[in-house]
Amino acid sequence: MLRTGGAAAVIAISLSLLAGCALGERGDASRAIAKFLAAVDAGDRAAFEADLDRKALRADLAEQMAGLGRAKGLDIGEPPSEFVLDRMVSLQAVKTAAARTAPNWPARPTAQQIVPHMKVRDGKNVCLEEQATKRCLLAFTKRDGAWRLSAMPSRAAWAQTPGQAL
Repeated sequence: MLRTGGAAAVIAISLSLLAGCALGERGDASRAIAKFLAAVDAGDRAAFEADLDRKALRADLAEQMAGLGRAKGLDIGEPPSEFVLDRMVSLQAVKTAAARTAPNWPARPTAQQIVPHMKVRDGKNVCLEEQATKRCLLAFTKRDGAWRLSAMPSRAAWAQTPGQAL
């Protein structure tokens, strides 16, 4: 029978293997997310921008705003401008969302730390989930061989719809 320390070692080794080369997309995605979050923490705007799918982010944020309006019985008409939507996508907004992953979540998690909080939707879509609610915090889509941030919660969505997935 394994003692608690032995079980923890087995889990740590298993997580390491999950994030390693052997498990394809899951490992590839967790490494890409770790690299992205390290760039966010470092304030590396060029690396941050390179790993965004702006078109998908704009569409996701516009739909969130429309959904919030509908929930309040409002028709917001035209979606917010690209300028407004782009202002919602910032290093700080991503840091804030990522920090909600788990208690004491590091600003620069390793691929191994990401794996248990990563939900694989299919071979091209994954998301980093909040431990407590399983709410998707940051969604990534693989296009042209690279994982890019494709969805994230707006600050208004956090305030209005706690506990719901993106």
